[in-house]
Formats: sequence, structure tokens, C-alpha cells
Amino acid sequence: MMDFDRLERSVWDVLRDEKRPIALYGMGDGADKVLNEFEARGIRAAAVFASDGFVRGHSFRGFPVETLSGVTERLSEHIVLVICFASQRPELLRRFTDLDARYDVFAPDVPVVPGPVFDAAFARQNQAAMARAYELLADERSRQVFLDTVRFKLSGRLRYLFGSETEKAEAFENLLCLGENEHFADLGAYTGDTVREFLHHTKGRYASITALEPDARSFRKLSAYAAENLTGEIHLVQAGAWREDTTLTFAAKAGRQSRVAREGVKTEMRALDSVLNGAPCTYLKMDVEGAERQAIAGARETIRRFGPALNIAAYHTSADFFELPLLIHEMNPAYRLYLRHHPYVPAWDTNLYAAAR
Repeated sequence: MMDFDRLERSVWDVLRDEKRPIALYGMGDGADKVLNEFEARGIRAAAVFASDGFVRGHSFRGFPVETLSGVTERLSEHIVLVICFASQRPELLRRFTDLDARYDVFAPDVPVVPGPVFDAAFARQNQAAMARAYELLADERSRQVFLDTVRFKLSGRLRYLFGSETEKAEAFENLLCLGENEHFADLGAYTGDTVREFLHHTKGRYASITALEPDARSFRKLSAYAAENLTGEIHLVQAGAWREDTTLTFAAKAGRQSRVAREGVKTEMRALDSVLNGAPCTYLKMDVEGAERQAIAGARETIRRFGPALNIAAYHTSADFFELPLLIHEMNPAYRLYLRHHPYVPAWDTNLYAAAR
């Protein structure tokens, strides 16, 4: 069995032993998580900086927010940079690349939703499950993405993300292979962005669209988009995707902060099997902010009976990229399983694709 924990030295161990000043790039949720790990692991940060346009004389977690030039003037050019926010914007990805050429840069992987960090101990604990998932993958690109995901999560080195990324069009053209008569179920439809993506790849044609979105503001925008642009068999449901029909507390925030939480608003949750009630599904997409396991459980009969092409976010927790393929294989062994990473730092937009037809 491959020793996944030995593919790279843990970024947390490297930073703990680092003698040069460590400067954090970014503020907000990602920087909070990184600083929490620093405190737990005895790592000391020396500075926090932001892009020049975001420096307004404020502070973050007790650090004055500086420009990078201000940090290097104060601490010297011999520093370590730690990226603490996520982006897929091309101009920021280019900036990350430029910084990586000039400095020693890390982008520590912290999970999107609360849970364990992927470090050497986590890799050792999950060796067997990762080995099973790796062996199930259907092509060499998927295996490269898998290993580079492990290497990145351990090391925080950007080269492992950049070296294995592909554009989404490749997955739609080569893996999903959607036609013009699909029954599409979109779990976590947001404001309609993935409906638009779907229509782009089917030339605007479809048999039916069923879309679930729990956030009220996003659902209003989704409904407005559908009213203006969609005709035929359209089913919009203001609910989150879950393993059963129930009501749960949901964080009253849009986007990546819109998820099941301890505090928030009471929100209807639906199992896809219940929503469809036996109706066909030929393409199933889910990006449900860490509730993918529950959403898959709620789509069990749909997955077993219809074998829809699958597009599932596999990056919200440290284990998603290996546990979700195992779940899908258990439900329907006929699936060919693929992993793809699309341009993003850190390892967000790493998706599980599957086809049974």
C-alpha cells in the first residue's frame, strides 16, 4: 500500500520549524482558520498583509494589515508567505504564481467546513480508504489529480495544484458527455450559474430541470432567472439537499457560508429521491457546502435506478476526494469514477465526475 503520509512533509511541520518571518496574505475566514492552526501547533506569524487596494489602516487578529512592500521593508525580503484566502480569478492566480517565483510561498489547506485538517496524521489514519479510492479511479489524469491533491494538502505547495488542473470544458466534453434530452437535477443551484453552465453544454436543450437552493435570496434570483430564460418542465424547490425530508437550522448567508449550522434560520431539507418521486434523472450535480454525503444518501435510489452522470464537489472536507468516490461505488458499482481539479487556489473546485452509460 502506498504511504500517502510520506509523499510530502506536512506544511505545518515546515512552518513550525521555520526561522524566517512568516507573513500571512489575506484576512477573513481563511486567515482565521490558518491562525487557529498556528496557535494550536506553536507556529508564530510575524505579519498580515493584503493587496494594496485593501489596506486601509485597519487590523486583523491583533496584526496591523500592511502592504507586502511594507512588510518586506520592515522584515526584509527573506520571508515566508502564507496564502490565506481562496480565489479562481485569473488575475489573482497570476499574482500567486508571481509571488511563488519571488518568495517561499505556502497555501495551507484548511477545510471549507469545520473538521479535521489534512496532515500527516490524518493521511496515516485514512491510508486504507485512500488506497481503495485511488484504485477505483478510471483514468491516469484522475490518479494524477488524486496524488497531487494529497501532495498539496500535505505540503501547501502551489505547483501541485497548477500541475494537475484542467478546464471544466474537458470534463463536460470527455466525461459527462451530455446530450440534448437530459433530466437535470441541480442540488445547490445558487442563483442559476450551474443551470447556465448545463445549458451551455446542451445547446440550451433539455427534457427537465429540477433545482434545489436553500438560501432565500439566492432562490429569488434563481426564480427570476428561470422565469426569464427557461420554459418547459422546470421544478424549483427552496430547500437544501439532505438524506431525508426534514427541517434543519441553516446559516442565513449566501454562497459558501450557506450551510447547515448551529445558529441561523429554520430551513426545509429534501431528499432528491423524495423530490423526484420516481421521475428520471440523467445528470446530477451537487455542490452543497459539505453536506454531500447526506445529499448522496438522499439520492440513493435515483443513483441506483437511473445511473445519472454525476458532478459532485469533492473539496469541502479533508476526506471528500476519497470518501465520496467510495460512497458512489458502493451505491452503483457500474460507475466509472474520475477526479478533476479546475483552476482554483487552494484545492477548491476539485470535483468527482462519474458516468455509468
